[in-house]
Amino acid sequence: MNVTIDANFGAKIQSVSSTVLDFSDTAARKLKSLHAEEGNPNLMLRVSVYGGGCSGFQYTFSLDEEAKAGDRRVEKDGVTLLIDQMSYQYLAGSEVDYREGLEGAMFVVNNPNATSTCGCGSSFSI
Repeated sequence: MNVTIDANFGAKIQSVSSTVLDFSDTAARKLKSLHAEEGNPNLMLRVSVYGGGCSGFQYTFSLDEEAKAGDRRVEKDGVTLLIDQMSYQYLAGSEVDYREGLEGAMFVVNNPNATSTCGCGSSFSI
């Protein structure tokens, strides 16, 4: 919880998210469908940030059956998103979503910290 003081010196309590990353309903549903397709309910979606890409950093997604030491976990509707320690700092306030469109079907990161992105949305800079 976060406490702020208003102009009349009264305390107000505001809810603060406990995770650095949100996992959209659409992304959770897609991961559930991958569980069914693969016949493996232990699959977790891993999002990572690496140096590279046309804008400086790029997002990668993979499916893992086991969390690694130091991974952060975001759980929603019975599925799990994993974030490694290094990537965690670049994803503060972001949302992992799933989109289907002209570019294809893919997991994406909506990152409010990105100052620029490439045309395909897979790389960004801060």
